[in-house]
Amino acid sequence: MNSSPSHPSLRPRQGGFTLIEILVVVVIIGILGAIIVPNLLGRPDQARITAAQSDIRNLANALDIYRLDNFVYPSTDQGLEALVSKPAGFPEPKNYSPDAYIKQLPMDPWGSPYVYEREGDVFNLFSLGADGAEGGEGMNADIHYEDL
Repeated sequence: MNSSPSHPSLRPRQGGFTLIEILVVVVIIGILGAIIVPNLLGRPDQARITAAQSDIRNLANALDIYRLDNFVYPSTDQGLEALVSKPAGFPEPKNYSPDAYIKQLPMDPWGSPYVYEREGDVFNLFSLGADGAEGGEGMNADIHYEDL
């Protein structure tokens, strides 16, 4: 018996996927997508809260560095703008970083500015939440730095 590679039954099987295997994989991916995507897309409000918390932490870190350089936090009047450009007025920042402390002020995820107030040697930094007003519950709740 002559074993020739040209004989169809004796040729090695070619690698690859069959149409059925590909369809099974596509169906599995479709099922996973139908389960996972709504769960991810259904959480934009939670994503906004997390983004606001992250912004507030970053602003607070920049304020701490400002204080290390200038021995005091910016006044309420100087505000968060003091992190972007050297502020005028009292207290004068004597060791202001030539590169500033942040490139630009972020807005909160709902399009409002973050609120900054200095009282003595401490500051209060917060977002007013989804409703843009003080107080509130759930998505409308304020997000305060001291609560993070």
